[in-house]
Amino acid sequence: MTSTIKTFRDLHVWQKAMTLVTDIYQVSRLFPKEEIYGLTSQLRRCAISIPSNLAEGYARRSRADYTRFVQIATGSRYELETQLEIAANLGYLSKGRYIEIHEHAREIERMLSSLHQKLTHPPKAAK
Repeated sequence: MTSTIKTFRDLHVWQKAMTLVTDIYQVSRLFPKEEIYGLTSQLRRCAISIPSNLAEGYARRSRADYTRFVQIATGSRYELETQLEIAANLGYLSKGRYIEIHEHAREIERMLSSLHQKLTHPPKAAK
C-alpha cells in the first residue's frame, strides 16, 4: 500500500516537525521569564521554521526551489539542536526531556536528509 502525497500536510516529516513545534512550545513555557526575548523566542522560531520551510518549499514550482527550502529546514533543525543543548546546559530542561526532544529532532533530521536525497537524485524512469 502506497500513500499519495497531495499536499505538504501529507509529508510525514512535516507532521513530525509540527509535533516538535508543540513540544518546544510546551517545554519553553517553563523557561525563566528573562529568556522570553532570548532563548525562548529563538528556540521557538527555529522550531517553527522547520515545518514552515517544508510547506513553502512544497508549494514551489521547481525541484531546485523545493530542495533549497528542505536545506533551510535542515539548517533550522541544526540551530534547534544547538539551542536545546544550551537550554539543557542552563538547567532549563531535564535530562530526560532533553533526550526525548533531541531524539525526535534527530528523526526529523534523518527524514529531511532522505527527502533531500530523493529531490537531488530522483529515481530513473523504468523503460
